[in-house]
Amino acid sequence: MDLNSIMDMTDKYTMNVFSRTPVCFTHGQGICLWDTEGKKYVDFLAGIAVSVLGHAHPRLVKAISDQAQRLIHCSNLYYIENQARLAKLLVENTCADKVFFANSGAEANEGAIKLARIYFKKKGMPQKYKIITLVNSFHGRTLATTAATGQVKYQEPYTPLTPGFLSVPINDMDALVKALDENTCAIMLEPIQGESGVNPLTAEYMRGIRELCDEKGLLMILDEVQTGMGRTGELFAYMHYGIEPDIFTTAKGLGNGVPIGALCAKDSVARAFQPGDHGSTFGGNPLSCAAGLAVMETLLEENLVKNSREMGSYLMEKLSLLKDRYGLISQVRGLGLMVGIEFTGELGVKVKELLLARGYLVGSVGKSVIRLLPPLIVSKDDIDGFISAFDAVLGELSEQQEEPAQN
Repeated sequence: MDLNSIMDMTDKYTMNVFSRTPVCFTHGQGICLWDTEGKKYVDFLAGIAVSVLGHAHPRLVKAISDQAQRLIHCSNLYYIENQARLAKLLVENTCADKVFFANSGAEANEGAIKLARIYFKKKGMPQKYKIITLVNSFHGRTLATTAATGQVKYQEPYTPLTPGFLSVPINDMDALVKALDENTCAIMLEPIQGESGVNPLTAEYMRGIRELCDEKGLLMILDEVQTGMGRTGELFAYMHYGIEPDIFTTAKGLGNGVPIGALCAKDSVARAFQPGDHGSTFGGNPLSCAAGLAVMETLLEENLVKNSREMGSYLMEKLSLLKDRYGLISQVRGLGLMVGIEFTGELGVKVKELLLARGYLVGSVGKSVIRLLPPLIVSKDDIDGFISAFDAVLGELSEQQEEPAQN
């Protein structure tokens, strides 16, 4: 089908909840995608931090194909070998002792919220149910995770919200301490806020929260849906800070596009879940776990986490040079291959469109930030190509801004 036909059919038959860019991709290979018109794009967004191995990675394709020919689904009424193997791999490479598999990051976060609450209820403290999150956080689209999300624009249409959530400003320990009361059970946060423009938490703040949770007997929950799976230059972002959460979640890159999420926890907390307390029909099915296994094994065996760290440093270095060259960029921030570029004016969407025209996919956040989340297989040549295109875009915008002054 041609693009216009696809767009017309989409508008007619699907719910209007996405602001879509007018392009439709037919196939991908490595870091590149091709659209219905045959145009090639270099993907520096990776399906919003999902395609950590890029597109059509042979190991992943084979794993999914082989598994689909054998067994796709059987339900959690029975034992599932791939599920056990993937859980083992996650536990062996993280601070977690136990894993529960869901179908998305929102579901994994929902499970984390439920686990924190039931943990205290089974300890005889049912009054401890409140969870503190951060302003501008994003934890999902379910009712509970929307309430946990610290952004009014996502919450306002769905009030009254699920009770028990309070958001405090990022990197403000005093505000966090003041928000605690006898009903607080957990603190839930992203090590780097992704959806609000790549806002990192400081190491001091992360360590302070760990100490605070230990002192007050609270649970520390890390939402690593976006920061996990090597995105920041460590397998999980908490590893940068020398701390261990009680609970953490992951999704996005875990399946490289096959829907899967994971709720990971210390055994002392995880044992609060007993048969019947939580569940999922599709979660941890043979197909999604085959994908997860292929992704995890590839990340570990092909040193892609190290590549994320090294290429992230190279990308930041090149972006800093552009920041110094033009007066359009106010800040470049992030870690590994999770980068936010904030402009001095409302240029985010415009820059995204100009890069799209040059065959580069990036994300925009609000009016003044673009977000870069390339696959972890990205090379220096790939980055050099992007920097060249970005340089051209900045040059064009600089000339446009200078023209009125000359007149």
